[in-house]
Amino acid sequence: MSNYWPWWAGAIGLALVTINYTLTTDRSFGVSSAWDRVLHWRRERHLEEMDEEFADDQALAEALAAATAEHFGTGTGASTPLQVPYGNSQPLEADTAPAASESPAATSLRPAPLVTQAALLISIFLGGLIAAVTSGRFHLRYDMGPGFRNLVSANPTTMIALLFVGGVLVGFGTRLAGGCSSGHGLSGCGRLRPVSIVATAVFFGTAIVVSFLLWKVI
Repeated sequence: MSNYWPWWAGAIGLALVTINYTLTTDRSFGVSSAWDRVLHWRRERHLEEMDEEFADDQALAEALAAATAEHFGTGTGASTPLQVPYGNSQPLEADTAPAASESPAATSLRPAPLVTQAALLISIFLGGLIAAVTSGRFHLRYDMGPGFRNLVSANPTTMIALLFVGGVLVGFGTRLAGGCSSGHGLSGCGRLRPVSIVATAVFFGTAIVVSFLLWKVI
């Protein structure tokens, strides 16, 4: 383990990656959501094309106003002044409609572009490959190492079956928790979201219990 970074260097690296991703994309960092979107890229691309039609918030508001006016028969999209009874004061325009700065832009609520999600996954793969090659530890292997063989199984068929079931459980847990360890543990806890703090506590608590059972009991 001496060839790995110390814990404090790894923590600083993860913090910098999370902060940089958030500032660059204005969204939370998450690997499982990126993987899901890239796998369903046709559906995501179709949704992006639909969003591009209403990328301008002002154009979207005008289109909705025109459709509403046409549906209720109040004219074409042009707004007409309200008739106020005599003796009543005309309400200020600022009181009838909130300012644009008071409501978040629709574009900030849309998911990150699909190309950035693909770039994230490719960068993770290339980063690990570069680190392994430059450290001189890169080599192809078709097992999980001596630890897996000694604690779980040395049979290749059993290993593949266990990895498949484990992957399904990870996917199910990610869906159930609304995010993976990167989304909750890095971005969510960094933003002090209660649901992410609870999810991360469950992640690490379960990992500690399972590790204890594997090494001390089994």
